[in-house]
Amino acid sequence: MLSKSIIEDIFFEALASGGDFAEIFMEDNFSTEIATVGGNIERGMSGRDFGIGIRIFSGLRSVYAYTNDLSKDNLINITRRATQAIKENKKDIVVNFDKKVIPVDHPYRLLPSKVDFTKKMEFTKRAYNAAKTYDEIISQVTVNYLDQEQNVLIANTEGVYVEDKRVRTRMLILVAAEYNGQIETGYIGPGALMGTEFYEKISIEDYAREAARNAKTMAMADYCPAGNMPVVVDNGFGGLMFHEACGHSLEASSVAKGLSVFSNRIGEKIASDLVTLVDDGSIINSWGSLGVDDEGMKTQKNILIEKGILKGYMIDKLNSRRMNMAATASGRRQNYRFAPTSRMTNTYIDNGTSTKEDIIGNTEKGLFAKYISAGSVNPATGHFNFSLSEAYLIENGKITKPVKGATLIGNGNKILQDVDMVGNNLEIGQGYCYAGSGALFIGAGQPTIRVKTMTVGGREE
Repeated sequence: MLSKSIIEDIFFEALASGGDFAEIFMEDNFSTEIATVGGNIERGMSGRDFGIGIRIFSGLRSVYAYTNDLSKDNLINITRRATQAIKENKKDIVVNFDKKVIPVDHPYRLLPSKVDFTKKMEFTKRAYNAAKTYDEIISQVTVNYLDQEQNVLIANTEGVYVEDKRVRTRMLILVAAEYNGQIETGYIGPGALMGTEFYEKISIEDYAREAARNAKTMAMADYCPAGNMPVVVDNGFGGLMFHEACGHSLEASSVAKGLSVFSNRIGEKIASDLVTLVDDGSIINSWGSLGVDDEGMKTQKNILIEKGILKGYMIDKLNSRRMNMAATASGRRQNYRFAPTSRMTNTYIDNGTSTKEDIIGNTEKGLFAKYISAGSVNPATGHFNFSLSEAYLIENGKITKPVKGATLIGNGNKILQDVDMVGNNLEIGQGYCYAGSGALFIGAGQPTIRVKTMTVGGREE
């Protein structure tokens, strides 16, 4: 990592042309990825990515530069070139790294870099064998293993100097099933912010069989009928619906510019009384967690909506200036090549009081969405669409036949108001989010919830 004296020299150079804030983000990242198809290695890669990003503010203006040449002369030179975009009056500066930040501790025991490659291959083979032998209908199994050790140093002219070590591991299992010439897939991707001891805490085989069950069920399913109906979304990664439909519209990157349906609405009732929406990057060992955010702020629990009332946004440092509101430890980036902006960590609907059985039993006719596979949203309007990788009809208060090809279409503002039952079985799933500051690890979760009416897209077989 860089010495404090070199960082001070960068800061003095950065502010010499009138910048009023400077920050460095230094990263040393080790990662492994193994892709297997049919139990055989298709691609294996281990690598190291090392570099630094330098960011400078002048009021609401921001410039960002990055490099993997950490020589002092180069760092000073690119800083000088970056400040040419500002050209303000010189500011006096005193740099004291006296703002103590203690990262949230996410313990790990087995560093992935200390685990032999053959052991990692064994994990993938266990998943492959469990999925492939689940049923003769299973035609293909793809298993990807990945791990990461990301060491970061973040320092800024507000006195922050903090290091954080992020150790992650995850397995992605994709299973294909063929029935009557139709191929459907099932997918599951368990992961955590911890070392490879994670695989001692879960059953790889159970996860693989679940992906296989999903694929088989959908291969043999009829097509989903279209129409407006109540929709029950299961717990866990069903929370992706609210991540996409509402979460992005609560990020300061859109709120600060007035591009969100929720801009300037703090204190307003925007959702059902049953809805409390939280973003929390401090959940111990959770996939979307961090010790500090990528701007050096200790992660925290942010209540966005409380019993239907909009309480706050996810705010990064630059947008906190635009909004005149405090940052919320929501500044994130994929790596040193990206300037940070406001992004989600672990976002979830909090527990309610109903049971899953109550919710199903109180739904005469509707759709049960077990797994959501993907979605998109326009933050300016709140309009979204999601595809379901596993769904069932609900008839007379019971889950009946599986249906495939289902999509959910709606508006985030409206579904928040249309949630009329919330379960007590909160679970958070693991995923990725792609936006302006790159691809990020995120958690999305909820208990089982019911939306009283949604537009369901489908087709008759």
